[in-house]
Amino acid sequence: MDAILYVQEQLAKKIDFPKFRAGDAVAVNYRIIEGNKERIQVFKGNVIQIKGTGATKTFTVRKISSGIGVERIFPFTSPAIADIEILKRGRVRRSRLYYLRGAIGAKARIKERKFLRVAPAAK
Repeated sequence: MDAILYVQEQLAKKIDFPKFRAGDAVAVNYRIIEGNKERIQVFKGNVIQIKGTGATKTFTVRKISSGIGVERIFPFTSPAIADIEILKRGRVRRSRLYYLRGAIGAKARIKERKFLRVAPAAK
């Protein structure tokens, strides 16, 4: 079993994405190949889950498009992902936000996580 994990780690593309978690609003820039043309498309939404470990680690992003919820699962090791940008840090108390699927309007909003900035000590 350890041999399988070793091979997966060796074949996996090492990309340093910013650290994010469930509840964060992200913009995933991923490559789309149509025929012989390649373009970058942005998928903006909230991260509703992160699951798996190592080469099989994935994250699910949910957005509302024309009043319809759209979810997309991205593998962390996918070569199609060009960049991940964090738009907003969300304040949630659980790691799987499946309740957003049934929420409408204000109940589907995620509050923003605020950080306290500590001033450096005076000398």
